[in-house]
Amino acid sequence: MVLYSELPVYRDTYKLLLEVYQVTNNLAREYKYSLGQDLKTDALALFRDLYKANRHVDKQPYLEAFLNDFELLRLELRLCVDLKLMPIRKMAQMSQIMDSIGRQVTAWRHKTKFAQSRNLSA
Repeated sequence: MVLYSELPVYRDTYKLLLEVYQVTNNLAREYKYSLGQDLKTDALALFRDLYKANRHVDKQPYLEAFLNDFELLRLELRLCVDLKLMPIRKMAQMSQIMDSIGRQVTAWRHKTKFAQSRNLSA
Protein backbone atom coordinates (compact mmCIF):
# COMPACT_ATOMS: atom_id res chain seq x y z
CA MET A 1 0.00 0.00 0.00
CA VAL A 2 1.35 3.38 -1.03
CA LEU A 3 1.23 6.19 1.51
CA TYR A 4 -1.83 8.19 0.54
CA SER A 5 0.12 11.44 0.93
CA GLU A 6 2.47 10.36 -1.87
CA LEU A 7 -0.29 9.82 -4.42
CA PRO A 8 -0.49 12.46 -7.18
CA VAL A 9 -4.26 12.59 -6.71
CA TYR A 10 -3.72 13.46 -3.06
CA ARG A 11 -1.38 16.32 -3.96
CA ASP A 12 -3.84 17.67 -6.53
CA THR A 13 -6.74 17.37 -4.10
CA TYR A 14 -4.69 19.26 -1.52
CA LYS A 15 -4.13 22.05 -4.07
CA LEU A 16 -7.88 22.14 -4.63
CA LEU A 17 -8.50 22.31 -0.87
CA LEU A 18 -6.17 25.30 -0.60
CA GLU A 19 -8.01 27.01 -3.45
CA VAL A 20 -11.36 26.35 -1.77
CA TYR A 21 -10.13 27.86 1.48
CA GLN A 22 -8.84 30.94 -0.36
CA VAL A 23 -12.16 31.38 -2.14
CA THR A 24 -14.24 30.96 1.01
CA ASN A 25 -12.03 33.44 2.84
CA ASN A 26 -13.24 36.17 0.49
CA LEU A 27 -16.95 35.32 0.51
CA ALA A 28 -19.47 37.82 1.81
CA ARG A 29 -20.74 37.09 5.30
CA GLU A 30 -24.10 36.10 3.82
CA TYR A 31 -22.46 33.10 2.09
CA LYS A 32 -19.38 32.47 4.24
CA TYR A 33 -21.18 30.42 6.88
CA SER A 34 -23.51 28.52 4.56
CA LEU A 35 -22.12 27.87 1.10
CA GLY A 36 -18.56 28.58 2.23
CA GLN A 37 -18.74 26.08 5.07
CA ASP A 38 -20.28 23.47 2.76
CA LEU A 39 -17.43 23.98 0.30
CA LYS A 40 -14.85 23.38 3.01
CA THR A 41 -16.67 20.36 4.40
CA ASP A 42 -17.07 18.75 0.99
CA ALA A 43 -13.45 19.43 0.03
CA LEU A 44 -12.28 17.80 3.26
CA ALA A 45 -14.59 14.83 2.62
CA LEU A 46 -12.54 14.12 -0.51
CA PHE A 47 -9.54 13.41 1.70
CA ARG A 48 -11.49 10.97 3.83
CA ASP A 49 -12.55 9.11 0.71
CA LEU A 50 -8.99 9.03 -0.66
CA TYR A 51 -7.60 7.78 2.62
CA LYS A 52 -10.22 5.04 2.91
CA ALA A 53 -9.83 3.99 -0.73
CA ASN A 54 -6.09 3.65 -0.30
CA ARG A 55 -6.41 1.81 3.01
CA HIS A 56 -9.07 -0.79 2.19
CA VAL A 57 -8.86 -3.81 -0.03
CA ASP A 58 -12.27 -3.08 -1.58
CA LYS A 59 -11.59 0.41 -2.89
CA GLN A 60 -14.66 0.64 -5.10
CA PRO A 61 -17.19 2.07 -2.59
CA TYR A 62 -14.75 4.74 -1.43
CA LEU A 63 -13.84 5.77 -4.96
CA GLU A 64 -17.55 6.01 -5.79
CA ALA A 65 -18.06 8.13 -2.67
CA PHE A 66 -15.16 10.33 -3.76
CA LEU A 67 -16.69 10.86 -7.19
CA ASN A 68 -20.07 11.71 -5.64
CA ASP A 69 -18.52 14.23 -3.24
CA PHE A 70 -16.40 15.56 -6.08
CA GLU A 71 -19.45 16.28 -8.26
CA LEU A 72 -21.17 18.02 -5.38
CA LEU A 73 -18.11 20.23 -4.86
CA ARG A 74 -18.02 20.99 -8.58
CA LEU A 75 -21.68 22.08 -8.42
CA GLU A 76 -21.06 24.30 -5.39
CA LEU A 77 -18.12 25.98 -7.12
CA ARG A 78 -20.26 26.57 -10.20
CA LEU A 79 -22.87 28.15 -7.96
CA CYS A 80 -20.18 30.52 -6.62
CA VAL A 81 -19.42 31.65 -10.17
CA ASP A 82 -23.08 32.03 -11.08
CA LEU A 83 -23.71 34.12 -7.96
CA LYS A 84 -20.62 36.18 -8.84
CA LEU A 85 -18.92 35.20 -5.58
CA MET A 86 -15.86 33.98 -7.42
CA PRO A 87 -14.25 35.25 -10.64
CA ILE A 88 -14.51 33.01 -13.69
CA ARG A 89 -10.71 33.09 -13.95
CA LYS A 90 -10.44 31.45 -10.52
CA MET A 91 -12.94 28.81 -11.57
CA ALA A 92 -10.86 28.12 -14.68
CA GLN A 93 -7.79 27.51 -12.49
CA MET A 94 -9.73 25.23 -10.21
CA SER A 95 -11.29 23.41 -13.17
CA GLN A 96 -7.84 22.43 -14.41
CA ILE A 97 -7.00 20.92 -11.04
CA MET A 98 -10.40 19.23 -10.87
CA ASP A 99 -10.03 17.75 -14.35
CA SER A 100 -6.73 16.20 -13.31
CA ILE A 101 -8.26 14.81 -10.12
CA GLY A 102 -11.27 13.43 -11.97
CA ARG A 103 -9.09 11.64 -14.53
CA GLN A 104 -6.90 10.11 -11.83
CA VAL A 105 -9.75 8.83 -9.68
CA THR A 106 -11.68 7.51 -12.66
CA ALA A 107 -8.59 5.62 -13.84
CA TRP A 108 -8.08 4.28 -10.32
CA ARG A 109 -11.71 3.14 -10.20
CA HIS A 110 -11.41 1.38 -13.58
CA LYS A 111 -8.20 -0.29 -12.48
CA THR A 112 -9.80 -1.63 -9.30
CA LYS A 113 -12.89 -2.82 -11.22
CA PHE A 114 -10.64 -4.68 -13.66
CA ALA A 115 -8.60 -6.21 -10.84
CA GLN A 116 -11.75 -7.30 -9.02
CA SER A 117 -13.22 -8.88 -12.14
CA ARG A 118 -9.96 -10.77 -12.75
CA ASN A 119 -9.94 -12.01 -9.14
CA LEU A 120 -13.56 -13.16 -9.37
CA SER A 121 -12.99 -15.06 -12.60
CA ALA A 122 -9.81 -16.73 -11.33
